[in-house]
Amino acid sequence: MTLDTLQDFISEIDRLGELHRITHPVRAHLELCEIADRVSKMPGGGKALLFEHVLLRDGSRSEWPVAINLFGSMRRMAAALGVGALDEHGRRITELLDLKVPEGLRGKLSLLPRLFEVAKFPPRVKSGGAPCQEVVWRGDEIDLDRLPIITCWPEDGGPYVTLTMCISKDPARGIRNVGMYRVQQLGKREVAMHWQRHKTGAEHFRQMAERGETMPVCIVVGADPASVYSASAPLPPGIDEFIFAGFLRRAPVKLTKAVSCDLEVPWDAELVLEGYIDPREALVVEGPFGDHTGFYSEADLYPKVHLTAVTMRKSMTYATTIVGRPPMEDFYLGHATERIFLPLMKLNLPEIVDYHMPAEGGFHNLVFVSIDKKYPGQAYKVMNALWGMGLMSLAKVVVVVDQEVDVRNVQEAWWAALNNIDPERDTRFTMGPVDVLDHASRAFTYGSKMGIDATRKLPEEGFTRSWPKVIEMDAATRAAVDAIWPKLGL
Repeated sequence: MTLDTLQDFISEIDRLGELHRITHPVRAHLELCEIADRVSKMPGGGKALLFEHVLLRDGSRSEWPVAINLFGSMRRMAAALGVGALDEHGRRITELLDLKVPEGLRGKLSLLPRLFEVAKFPPRVKSGGAPCQEVVWRGDEIDLDRLPIITCWPEDGGPYVTLTMCISKDPARGIRNVGMYRVQQLGKREVAMHWQRHKTGAEHFRQMAERGETMPVCIVVGADPASVYSASAPLPPGIDEFIFAGFLRRAPVKLTKAVSCDLEVPWDAELVLEGYIDPREALVVEGPFGDHTGFYSEADLYPKVHLTAVTMRKSMTYATTIVGRPPMEDFYLGHATERIFLPLMKLNLPEIVDYHMPAEGGFHNLVFVSIDKKYPGQAYKVMNALWGMGLMSLAKVVVVVDQEVDVRNVQEAWWAALNNIDPERDTRFTMGPVDVLDHASRAFTYGSKMGIDATRKLPEEGFTRSWPKVIEMDAATRAAVDAIWPKLGL
């Protein structure tokens, strides 16, 4: 079943027994975050929450309910992308990459179903009657104080729109970008756009500033779940997130033209904030913000967005998320990226068997990689290649292990790594870009990285001792104990 709207997704979560409705009054200022934080740290990520009675800052009741932790479990993340397990999309990507033209008419005809599926990927632009524009605010009608925008943590710089799809275009080539950037409310009609310098949206802004042109931008809140996820995905530059969402959905994303600027937005979106950035204006202070590292990121200067229109569905549901000390909802979004992008990583590095970014590392702080090691120095080749690959360049610690190690089992990965390393011999340091949110780096966005070769060492790598065997019970004994296990009362 294709989930075309956020409300379709909420209904599906409800059907799966993964939704909890809260009717008790809850404040958008801090209280909602505290409840969601406690729930997200329950085993398995807790349930998705739908707050039906949200109190605004002036004490009045919000006209719209608030949904949070929608993606915060493996089951909900898979449901969002229409699969039983996230690896299914990885297998689909593998099949697409293996589009060799077979011999004979029968073989060529066998390609047609896959080629037909590819034809579904590009979005379709429709005009007139879009649900996302059932209600339109312009000029003095625009009042963000009416929306249930949450303040997450006590020292945040203000209320934040968090689960966003921020749409911009490359001014030279016209290629669209959709990114998930936090947005701080500054007033009734202004917000601050937090796009880190490594992100495509920030590059679009730099190009517009060089040209001296006003930059249109749309901030979408709530759409079909595949599109929401795609905004968070680290796609290569020039790849339209709505095309990728079409691949995940197996159906095109429907778009419509914004009412006040030349950008397209999801036809079925819940809420759209349309506006512009004037590069001639001074940047504004954004932050602090309680971030996904579990620490506050410092206030800094970012562009101000002037809103020209706010559009929404009549029965809008306001979607949001929080970040903080992991694990939280963003871990499951990141885990989906792991599973979906593994085949693309293997395309460049075929020796990779699997990789995992555990919640404890906040994604970029720790990456476990298992490889099929064939020659000396291969672990270092892999870690250096990863540091040259998109946002993996921000990875602080990369640990490379042998293929039999289950990197998704953090205890097993550390057990293998800590037993296999000689710290001085097997550790390498290098310099490079680091995450904007890394408060420990020696300079803003610049610092060191550590690579650990925890693979089995070869003679060519100077290891002359015998490498021990892992302790394992023999298969016959395991089978015998399996047979009597139910009788043991254990």
